[in-house]
Amino acid sequence: MTNLVVIGGCHFGQANRSIASILQGSTLKEQLMRVIAIEEHFAPRDLEADRGGSARYPGELGARLDEVGDQRIADMDRNGISYQVLASTPPNASTATEAARWNDRLAEIIAVHPNRFGGFASLSTPEPDSCSAELERAVTELGFCGAMIHGHANGVFCDSPDLWPTFEKAEELGVPIYLHPTPPVPAVFSAYYSDLKPEVAQVLSTSGWGWHAETGLHALRLIVGGVFERFPALQVIIGHMGENVPFSLARAEATLGRVTPELTRSITQTFCENFYVTTSGYFTVPPLMCAMMVVGVDRIIFSVDYPFARNQDARAFLDTMPLSLQDRHKIAHQNVERLLSIPD
Repeated sequence: MTNLVVIGGCHFGQANRSIASILQGSTLKEQLMRVIAIEEHFAPRDLEADRGGSARYPGELGARLDEVGDQRIADMDRNGISYQVLASTPPNASTATEAARWNDRLAEIIAVHPNRFGGFASLSTPEPDSCSAELERAVTELGFCGAMIHGHANGVFCDSPDLWPTFEKAEELGVPIYLHPTPPVPAVFSAYYSDLKPEVAQVLSTSGWGWHAETGLHALRLIVGGVFERFPALQVIIGHMGENVPFSLARAEATLGRVTPELTRSITQTFCENFYVTTSGYFTVPPLMCAMMVVGVDRIIFSVDYPFARNQDARAFLDTMPLSLQDRHKIAHQNVERLLSIPD
């Protein structure tokens, strides 16, 4: 084990080392390790404006979401990121036309740098009848790796039978669905967060806690809602070290298991066989250890959550994980190469 630096917890002074200093002390094999990141976002300003979101990402963040070319690749190169799988920002496309427009733009971006970028399709879950055909087009014609769905559609979760044809198509095509957070519906925001000062409410309801908890709930709903009974080969990816599910899975099993006798597999077995988790935005050791102990290293995939998180922080974490080099290679590229059929 090389460069063992525990980054999480209360007293780890080496956590902020630069990627350059980490790579200086690493072996050549580690430096040359292929690193694939799969929760990486783009948001062209013109497409954002078309959906009424022109002011959602101002300043430098908006510029980084808009630019998918030389500057992004230079930042990837500085930090040893070999390849990004790109996806839109939440929410889901509101119409099938909007989803197709985002997918066509993403295909154009990938065509310029096919060795550096892949794509997850946008789908219009508010128009569920459109999703299956658009997923098939995105995979078979545009060459995408699967789709990213941003949580609920107007409060309707993905275990709704309306989306089962999409899961059937994903299973048929052999591609995963990445289940990504989205902001809560207005009623939930009002009940849980509206009494807080606005800036606190906005963050607590999303990246500070709320949308991670909701995505974990969403994952469990897919299981108890019977999605994997009907589509046992379907694979779902969730980010942020498992959206709190690994920590709470035994408790969910002990209680939900009693009231779901119709399931042919346990909740734990289904989660460990049908879900992958990524490191996106979570760059400390305790959540990694929890995920490792629950789902195992073969179902953990490196991600950054760029540009909402920094490449250098994610790569520093990867290079200092208290794991064998063999396991870091699995997390960095081997697991996702197998899942997404990304060529060497």
